[in-house]
Amino acid sequence: MRTITVIGSGTMGKGIGLTAAISGFNVRIQDISEESLNKARAYFDEQIEKSHARSTVNENDVRNAKQNISFTTELQEATKDTDLVIEAIPEVMELKTILFQELDQITPNHTILATNTSTMSPTEIAAQTNRPDRCIAMHFFNPVPKMKLIEVICGLETSEQTINRIFEVGKMMNKECVKINEFPGFAVSRMNCLIGNEAMTMLMEGVSSVEGIDKAMKLGLNHPMGPLELADLVGLDTRLHNMEYLHQTLGEKYRPCPLLVKYVKAGRLGRKSGKGFYTYST
Repeated sequence: MRTITVIGSGTMGKGIGLTAAISGFNVRIQDISEESLNKARAYFDEQIEKSHARSTVNENDVRNAKQNISFTTELQEATKDTDLVIEAIPEVMELKTILFQELDQITPNHTILATNTSTMSPTEIAAQTNRPDRCIAMHFFNPVPKMKLIEVICGLETSEQTINRIFEVGKMMNKECVKINEFPGFAVSRMNCLIGNEAMTMLMEGVSSVEGIDKAMKLGLNHPMGPLELADLVGLDTRLHNMEYLHQTLGEKYRPCPLLVKYVKAGRLGRKSGKGFYTYST
């Protein structure tokens, strides 16, 4: 497996693409937005130079990574002769199923189709294709270059061969893979969404400030980031989509906090918009 196509050049897509390129894969990043692709190019150049300055990658790795990655708005061009497609578009099931229907038609028969969803059913997504045995979920974590875990979630008909090949890809990316049998929310998101939602409820109830709640979790439970800071990093709109899906599939305890709904309606989406629970310089 040498060529990876990443669909979507947002936070997760560009992180996955960078990681794959540095790991030696030939990477194509596709997005319908030229503006988003330009931002991904700038991110890629910046991160490569930072890695080189920190001596985490050598000159040869820098040169190869730059040669290994390309950007395009054309889906068919991006997926031609590719071995693995990793979808990293917004967490909306309808968008994902439409994309997988198209990918099934235009990619080679051997191509594995993976979704980077953090909560949604790879079985339902795979059912839109004629290759459910070659469909899987690869849940990366933000920031992708630094986070070591990939949750590998198997759909109902995902083959052992597909699972093994994805574990090989993860190893080549210097990641640790954990096999998860599909259930809404998988393992990490199911727990993390509850923690974040409770933190938002505590803030709404006046238990403590944003900084106080985050500091308590970091110092009391040794979390590297507080739950509100993490929600800002993920994107409050993405978190709301996840909570709505988990509420629908797992029940009342996952009902989104009203404060989260209010922030999203106000356009306070976290780091991506410059303001969420914290305010960020743009």
